Amino acid sequence: MPRSPLRNRVRRSRRQVDADSSRSGFDAFAHCESLVRDGDPDRYFATLFADATARPHLFALYAFTLEIARVRDAVSQALAGEIRLQWWRDALAPEAATGALSGDVRANPVAAALLDTIARFNLPLQPLLDLIDARLNDLYDDPFADLNQLEGYCGETFSAPLRLAGLILTDGADAGDADAAGHAGVALGMTALMRAFPVHARRGQLMLPPLDVLGEQGLTRGDIVAGRADSRKLAAAMARMRDQIRRHRDAAQTALSACDPRIGPLYLPLALIPLYLDRMERGDYAPYETRVEVPRWRRLWHLWRQARKGWR
Repeated sequence: MPRSPLRNRVRRSRRQVDADSSRSGFDAFAHCESLVRDGDPDRYFATLFADATARPHLFALYAFTLEIARVRDAVSQALAGEIRLQWWRDALAPEAATGALSGDVRANPVAAALLDTIARFNLPLQPLLDLIDARLNDLYDDPFADLNQLEGYCGETFSAPLRLAGLILTDGADAGDADAAGHAGVALGMTALMRAFPVHARRGQLMLPPLDVLGEQGLTRGDIVAGRADSRKLAAAMARMRDQIRRHRDAAQTALSACDPRIGPLYLPLALIPLYLDRMERGDYAPYETRVEVPRWRRLWHLWRQARKGWR
């Protein structure tokens, strides 16, 4: 188990924090790193394989995506969630992104770090605004009508950040990763939704399978959220989703072979998808009850091994 290399990377990352501690706003970047480490450990450890100077900016971007993803969990009413998302839209307005606003917006450490990252790498704002708009769907319980809608949602919430992260690692150059990010984002996003299925179902929310996949098995949204879905039919629908995830993951891996190698660390979490999908195919898997987890040592081992292997 290659614990030492990853531990060394953690130590080097912390030394980088210490070395840059005098930089304006660095506390905001350190806050973002802490958020990602606690809230998205797979992506945190994968990011340790990226260029050290780019990591704070990657963590700023990822912390933003976490903050937006958590809005539904932080509010009791959809209207309150819409207000929070509108705050982020306003925070990304051109006058904020260019530094013309420095009051309440920059008092938020995630916003401050993100705005500095946008300015440093001249990141386009529209993908971030589209991500916020896509997360409006999380505030309500309307299911996706079909696979196309679900994949579009994953594209805006997972693929778009991959593309922006690629610009950070290549200092604004095109990494040729449009196809890779598109497929990888769908695979990663759908895997995350599969893992969160019991959480969503308990609160009456159906993120997947979409209605067309449920319909193939004679199931409805009501069957899912009421917990009365036939187990064999639900298993078949979930198997269909896993097949779709594997297709997108394979396509992403193929596309990565033609991409700028500097963006490789962004795609290391693809190596973890088989671990989660295999866990869902065990005989004791119960979609309503099982929050799919994999021991951290196994995840770290697969990330390290993939980093050594590369995608080419």
